[in-house]
Amino acid sequence: MAKPELEFFPVTDIEYTVCPGDNPAITERVLARDLEGKVASRILRYEPGADSSPMGVQKHDFWEEVYILEGSFTDLTLGQTFTAGMYACRPPGMPHGPWRTDEGVLTVEVRYRSR
Repeated sequence: MAKPELEFFPVTDIEYTVCPGDNPAITERVLARDLEGKVASRILRYEPGADSSPMGVQKHDFWEEVYILEGSFTDLTLGQTFTAGMYACRPPGMPHGPWRTDEGVLTVEVRYRSR
């Protein structure tokens, strides 16, 4: 199923909510999602000091594109830090994370299925 049709609106109209994993320092602003929850666009925010280690390495059954708007975070498995202006395109099954940030990070993500 497709995401809803939406014309331009202030993103600030959507409240941040705590992401799955229940870490209050990691929140999302879901911009659009299909009714089945298979595809979504969101803004993801890690507060300074946030760490997703309890969630472990992530693998999804969907495509995920991520663009870092502000700040930086470190993939603890890779030992690499990624900063504002960087982009990732992850196919289904690609491992990534867990993540930690000292300064905080804000990303925009688009998730979708290939079929």
